[in-house]
Amino acid sequence: MGYHPPDPKQPRKTAELNPTRIYVDADACPVKDEIYRVAARHGLPVTVVAGNFIRVPQDPLIERVAAGGGMDAADDWIAERAGPGDIVITADIPLADRCVKAGAEVIAPNGKPFTEQSIGMTLAVRNLMTDLRSSGEITGGPRGFTPRDRSTFLSALDQTIRRIQRQRAELSAQKQS
Repeated sequence: MGYHPPDPKQPRKTAELNPTRIYVDADACPVKDEIYRVAARHGLPVTVVAGNFIRVPQDPLIERVAAGGGMDAADDWIAERAGPGDIVITADIPLADRCVKAGAEVIAPNGKPFTEQSIGMTLAVRNLMTDLRSSGEITGGPRGFTPRDRSTFLSALDQTIRRIQRQRAELSAQKQS
C-alpha cells in the first residue's frame, strides 16, 4: 500500500480519515532531529514546514514544504491542515492558538503543551509583552534552550503520540461494537 503524502492543496481536518501527522514549524525549531527519531519509532509521517527551503533527512515519512516568503506563510500552511489527531510542534503562540482551536495537539520545543485551558492566558501574556516592548520597555528575551528542555520535549511528544493512539483505538473499538 505504501505511504502517499497528502495533497498540499487539500486541508486536513478529520481525524478519522487520516493517520496522525506531525507538523513542524521548522524555521527556528531546535528539536527537529528528536522529532524525526520519535516519529520513525512510531511510524508517523512528519511534515516540516518553513518559509523557504530547509534540509530534511531522506525518508519517505518526512515531507518538506517551502510555504513561501510571506509574513505568516508557514504558519498559515500548518493551520489550514492541522486538525484532530495531528501534532503541531511550534513555539509560535498565535499559531499554537489556531491549531489548538482546530483540535490538534500542540507542543512547544521545550515540551510545554499548549491546551484549550492554557492557550488563552499564554496568548494574553505574549500580547502584553509585545505591547510593553513596542512602548520601549526592556522585557528581556526568552531563556536559553537547555538539555532538560530537550528531554522534557521528548517525553511530551512520546506521551502525546501514545495518548492519540489510545484514543483512536478506543474510538475504533466503539465503532466495531
